[in-house]
Amino acid sequence: MMIPYSTQCIDDDDINAVIATLKSDFITQGEMVDKFEKELAKYLGVKFVAVFNSATSALNIAYKILPLSGSRAITTPLSFCATTNMMLENNINPIFCDCDDNGNISPESIKANITNDTKAIVSVDFAGNSVDVDRILDICKEYNLYFISDSSHSCGGEYKNKKIGQFADMTIFSFHALKPITTIEGGAIATNNEIFYNQAILLRSHSIIKKRLWNSELDSIGYNFRLSDVASSLGLSQLKKLDFFINKRHKIALFYDTFFKDNRHFRTLNIPSYIKSTHHLYPILLNQHLWCYKEEIFNSLLHLGIGVQVHYKPIYQYNLYKKNHSIIENVENFYKSEISIPCHQKMNEEDAEYVADSIIKILQRYN
Repeated sequence: MMIPYSTQCIDDDDINAVIATLKSDFITQGEMVDKFEKELAKYLGVKFVAVFNSATSALNIAYKILPLSGSRAITTPLSFCATTNMMLENNINPIFCDCDDNGNISPESIKANITNDTKAIVSVDFAGNSVDVDRILDICKEYNLYFISDSSHSCGGEYKNKKIGQFADMTIFSFHALKPITTIEGGAIATNNEIFYNQAILLRSHSIIKKRLWNSELDSIGYNFRLSDVASSLGLSQLKKLDFFINKRHKIALFYDTFFKDNRHFRTLNIPSYIKSTHHLYPILLNQHLWCYKEEIFNSLLHLGIGVQVHYKPIYQYNLYKKNHSIIENVENFYKSEISIPCHQKMNEEDAEYVADSIIKILQRYN
């Protein structure tokens, strides 16, 4: 039986919440969406949340709301391709910059890549660990840039005792099955800007403006990016357990931190005390002498029933981006070294011990 690197945790409360909505009068475009948005906004400590059928849709809408078409946006290549694909969809030129040792975007590299055409910074909270928010906000203020945070990994995480979602002009969350909570598929924009919020809820539902009775108006093109009531009821149920899920992941991560301390084969991420990670991922970063054996190590772990993954192939390596972007050494080295190992709320101590012991035993073959 495989121990996945991440997985959803659905219990009877979640199932009953979904069944109740399925038996109700509205399974979409009903009151559950509004309830989920209000509870999520309350949890995050923000004024507004708009939910979507995916984080990709949320990114797409966030880019459409801001006047970014024809401009450059500075971002990280260590992310899922949706972060930048939606930039291309909105005629935004993604500029990839370097990463720090923790896989997050480097503030120094951001400043080095700013030009007169730069209008936004799009960061990614790699593995559930917040970026250096203060430094990014300072850069945005100095150069008059918008700040979009792709926090798909970090719903429930914190930076200096404040929930992720309170800092950027717009923050995007994902509710995909492997994320901290799930609506099966789903996403959200969190913001304190009422204009952005109103535009988001308009664009996600065809841009139709309801006027009186059956009459409505349409001034611009919109989309059907709505989240259903069924999915929202699952999200509401999951939200009640989010802190519990994060605490479970934290215990697994803390065990790994202790078990792997001072080992000769790899390092783990150094997370500052002022950051509360969701531990969406637990990456190990192989020492350089093991890079050429990475595929062999990966397959050995799978053979032992340990689900692993690599996050991420640098986006500029894809054919869609190759022509216009050059290789970044630190990013390449991070990619060569990174393997994500199991860390999720359904694991127990025995699972974690098996994973950790197996990793050390495999890597000892390469002494």
